Amino acid sequence: MQILKDLFQVGGDLNGITFDIPGALWNDGNSYVLKTPKGLIMFDCGCGDTMDQIFKNMAYWGMSPKDIRYCLLTHPHFDHAGGAHILKEQGVELIAIEETADAISKGDERCCGYLYHKKFKTCTVNQVVKEEETLLLLDIEFKVMHFSGHSMGCTAFGFQHEQKYIVVSGDIIGTILGGDFGWDGSIDFNKTVYIDSLRRFAKVEMDMMLPGHGLIHFHNPQYRIEESLNSALIQWR
Repeated sequence: MQILKDLFQVGGDLNGITFDIPGALWNDGNSYVLKTPKGLIMFDCGCGDTMDQIFKNMAYWGMSPKDIRYCLLTHPHFDHAGGAHILKEQGVELIAIEETADAISKGDERCCGYLYHKKFKTCTVNQVVKEEETLLLLDIEFKVMHFSGHSMGCTAFGFQHEQKYIVVSGDIIGTILGGDFGWDGSIDFNKTVYIDSLRRFAKVEMDMMLPGHGLIHFHNPQYRIEESLNSALIQWR
């Protein structure tokens, strides 16, 4: 699905772009691809079992998996990073914050394989990044933003594209029609930390937000973040 010129959603089972197993609507997080003259940059990569579907979706828009240069991972949960080992095997450079990188290298409970009744296939991240770091990838700048709570590795990536500031947010907040927060059953879920992250995230000015599941926020995403913050303050304090 084309979001903007040269920006695509290529995976995600909640809105039917990919499909894992019957009855499951959260097995495959949203995957996005940014097309540049020097190659492709991917954000998250799904559970792994839908990678062939992701590649077919890319092919429809004239993109080859061989052109993926980087994959930025928002957090280590199976539905977002389960396919990382496949990309790594084909030479894609994986980028993540330290907490996510460590979890993926060990494949432990932080990857939440128990939720999907699957075993996480480990791999090593090529580049470990930090909060507030600015990455230059294929001539495009990406800001790293760390917002723990849903998992301790939750990361957002912000970049400028088509005169809009876009943030790939993973599961920092819930999706429209699917709750205010990311799933709270992960081993390292933390309400206190989550509230602080939502307070900081609500201050990030953006034009569009690409979430970890479900529908994209094309207009006024801060409104949605502020709703989630308000809900957290009411329920959790």
